[in-house]
Amino acid sequence: MEDLGRYYEGIGRRKRSSARVRIYPDNRGSGIFIVNGKDVKDYFNREGDYETLSSPLQDLEMMNNMDITVLVHGGGVTGQTDAVRLGLARALVKYDEELRGDLRDNDHLTRDPRVKERKKPGLKRARKAPTYTKR
Repeated sequence: MEDLGRYYEGIGRRKRSSARVRIYPDNRGSGIFIVNGKDVKDYFNREGDYETLSSPLQDLEMMNNMDITVLVHGGGVTGQTDAVRLGLARALVKYDEELRGDLRDNDHLTRDPRVKERKKPGLKRARKAPTYTKR
């Protein structure tokens, strides 16, 4: 993608996913949203994913006001979706510090700390123990 000018960047993480989100506010009205070189709706094609990751823009009523590019890797679809959402919210705060309160009120700036728990020795999974047999 060609250079779009000045940008604001935010990093978002969730589970094993990490997303680098750049917003280009100078290109008002074009509304380009690219994820890993694809259109956002082609990359995140599950129902509801686009609404989740664009919710910071919808809550601020800033849809289609700026161009957005994302590099996301690791994890699965849900982790990547939430990582992009957090990165987008953080980039918006760098763009305009006054947006922090609205984003905080709608829980867009809170990182979800839940990750998969490690497997322990002697167990089948993190907590599931083998079935007890008397004989």
